[in-house]
Amino acid sequence: MPKNGKKAIVLLSGGLDSATTLGIAIQAGFECYAITFRYGQRHSIEINSAKRIAKSFDAAEHRIIDIDLAQLGGSALTDSNISVPKNRPELEKEDKTSSIPITYVPARNTIFLSYALAWAEVLNISDIFIGVNITDYSGYPDCRGRFIEAFENMANLATAAAVKGKAIYKIHTPIINMSKADIIKKGTQIGVNYSLTHSCYDPDKAGRACGQCDSCRLRRKGFKEAGLTDPAKYSK
Repeated sequence: MPKNGKKAIVLLSGGLDSATTLGIAIQAGFECYAITFRYGQRHSIEINSAKRIAKSFDAAEHRIIDIDLAQLGGSALTDSNISVPKNRPELEKEDKTSSIPITYVPARNTIFLSYALAWAEVLNISDIFIGVNITDYSGYPDCRGRFIEAFENMANLATAAAVKGKAIYKIHTPIINMSKADIIKKGTQIGVNYSLTHSCYDPDKAGRACGQCDSCRLRRKGFKEAGLTDPAKYSK
């Protein structure tokens, strides 16, 4: 596909949503620079998935940034003493904001987007893609459109490039209002290889998904509703 002459930073975790977001950005003609974070997450296996996904899409560059959020803790994803919740009944509720799960990592997307913004300014890139989603989200406040809008406003106030009129930053959230099934259908249409992705918060030593955490349940539900086979390997 011909490039549109523009470049983009794409946050790539190695999961289903971020892989689809990268595919959408490339389909739109952007030359993509992927950024992944090793932040002390218990499911660090996702980093290898991110590497494979970036390679499969021939990303212009793929940076892996080390940030030790485990030093701060406060989340089941960064503190081994906190168990990842399984089969949460709250996941089925429409209003999830009143039950933000312990898998929420404090300020994670704010931190990740800040790094992406810094790299964008260095590379003279104005477009940043992130795969946040509110339709099937687990209750994370930093996946909402209001948060993205606020960060975008901040980006255009806090950077030299924006203040000097050299850049107007845009945070793209192409899957924010899509159901998990629609995300999977879209990704399948544009050639996302979901066998390369990893979604589970609490995989076993063999790398198999637990099948019971929020992320596994949303993924399974999405593939079922899309009428497609989930290529992930589950322990249960």
